[in-house]
Amino acid sequence: MRIVLMGPPGAGKGTQAAVVAERLGIPHISTGEIFRANVGAGTALGIEAKRFMDSGEYVPDSVTNAMVRDRLAEPDATTGFLLDGYPRTVDQVGELDAMLALAGFSLDTVVELTADVDVVVARLIERASQQGRADDTEEVIRRRLEVYAEQTAPLTAAYAELGLLVQVDGMGTVSDVTARLLEALGA
Repeated sequence: MRIVLMGPPGAGKGTQAAVVAERLGIPHISTGEIFRANVGAGTALGIEAKRFMDSGEYVPDSVTNAMVRDRLAEPDATTGFLLDGYPRTVDQVGELDAMLALAGFSLDTVVELTADVDVVVARLIERASQQGRADDTEEVIRRRLEVYAEQTAPLTAAYAELGLLVQVDGMGTVSDVTARLLEALGA
């Protein structure tokens, strides 16, 4: 299966992506991990990405797309994958479709974990205090959630229009959410 997993910060994407990918026997591909791997290995793309990251800027789509393209070309991703953190823009949606089409594939489904904003805010505040992240205030967290909603609305609309979007309630225990996710995927 070729799956994109979306959801707001604090909805449990990372946790669910790891569990579901393992259950399905496909790699969990996180753009954050791709960035860290490229930067750590000192690849040309990693060096370019680090330049932007060090100055606090977004890594341009061209660099992100190239890193994802390279990762999807690895042998473990030929039978499927679960993408987490990509695509994040409508342009990246088009780029992902083009990458997959070139290899003779297409996405099977896009899952959006939905979550109650107040529950997610409480979760993220708790996580910030546990990790000593004093800059993650309620105001900052709520703004990140607003930005996520603004940026992903066009993506979810595009995927819904293509008949690929499935929304899954991300609230509850890890095992409850996993069960709902696997059911939505028909697995």
